[in-house]
Amino acid sequence: MVRLSGPAALKIAGRLLRRGALRSRRARLDVLLGTDGEPIDEVVCTSFPRPRSYTGEDVVEISCHGSPPVLRFAVERSCELGARIAEPGEFTRRAWRNGRMDLVQAEAVRDLIDATTLYQAQVASRQRSGALSGKLRACKRGVLELIARLEAGIDFAEDDVEVEDGTAISAAIDPLLAAVERLVDGFALGKVVRSGLRLAIVGRPNVGKSSLFNRMLERDRAIVSQIAGTTRDVISDTASFDGIPVELVDTAGIRASGDEIETAGIERTWQSLQDADFALVVVDLSTEECPDDLDLWRNVRSACPALLVGNKRDLPRRCESKEAMVEVSALTGEGIDGLRTRVRERALPGLEAMRDSSLVTNIRQEALLRRSKGALQRAAEAASAGIPHEMLLLDLYEALEPLDAITGATTIEQVLDEIFSTFCIGK
Repeated sequence: MVRLSGPAALKIAGRLLRRGALRSRRARLDVLLGTDGEPIDEVVCTSFPRPRSYTGEDVVEISCHGSPPVLRFAVERSCELGARIAEPGEFTRRAWRNGRMDLVQAEAVRDLIDATTLYQAQVASRQRSGALSGKLRACKRGVLELIARLEAGIDFAEDDVEVEDGTAISAAIDPLLAAVERLVDGFALGKVVRSGLRLAIVGRPNVGKSSLFNRMLERDRAIVSQIAGTTRDVISDTASFDGIPVELVDTAGIRASGDEIETAGIERTWQSLQDADFALVVVDLSTEECPDDLDLWRNVRSACPALLVGNKRDLPRRCESKEAMVEVSALTGEGIDGLRTRVRERALPGLEAMRDSSLVTNIRQEALLRRSKGALQRAAEAASAGIPHEMLLLDLYEALEPLDAITGATTIEQVLDEIFSTFCIGK
């Protein structure tokens, strides 16, 4: 598809096509013409007049058959007729500039493009449709209303506008603070939804780490051998756990070794643990319990959240460990679904409860929300302490500024409009 946006879009498209001018919001079959007037391709053209288009400008979309030379010709011919190549993100930037979306929705477009799982796409789509923006606007509107009430009490006291007391102000701040806190708290999960989880698989040699890695990926990615120490480097690949991208990391077996290469691999294993969000410590159920397994389990558990996994449950059991573990068979697949569920429950607590919620997934948004939360907390403390309204307003404006940066700036006219629409000044 070749997309044109701007005041000359319809004119340029008319010169590209045999049938000339386009009708608004109608898809039609047409012919893309060469510079000599000969047909190049049969295309479908659709026009979207401003302001009800993606960018808020006149937009034309020309769907070709996908041949690279044809598409290249359509783009080059459009440029000859007055268009230019769009810069990265320019269509969405124009949409934001023309009021077709706010910054949260614009950032969601990028997340939707980058999504690697269906759930990530669903979360981004909800943000793109304005679900998160609606919550942010409600917070912003609440802060604005409170600012307007305090400003009115200061500036129009002679017009019998009631001056708010500290109790009323605190009562107004509390729900705003709670709403912002919920959005901030949801970022812990939202960050994982957007960026994924890094899960390291560790254990002694020959306990079945690589087999478990392959089974959880549902394809053969790592070499599996009965020879201890086969894995000598870190191998990683990504799987989906209920829509959450999980980077699985297969590591070298941990043991005392005089082999220089194997020792280097073990060092990388410990480095991978430091970078991991979660770990699986694998032990062999078909062999007697080894003290090294328990030492490794304690060391890993102190470094990051972890689960103890007993592998080879398809073989006669000889391990009598009293430690709680998830039992699986990487060979047959038995217990793997249960392991995925336990990982999700431990690494992503609250996922099911918030799966249909509007999550903050962007670190820029989260940082700004934390600033707003801090300012609202200071405002609440000031109200309880009976601080003069002029000083309290500084905290409220400081709480409003980060919300502006997330969704778009508030002008002083909006504050004045809120004052005069709420209070009948001058009557």
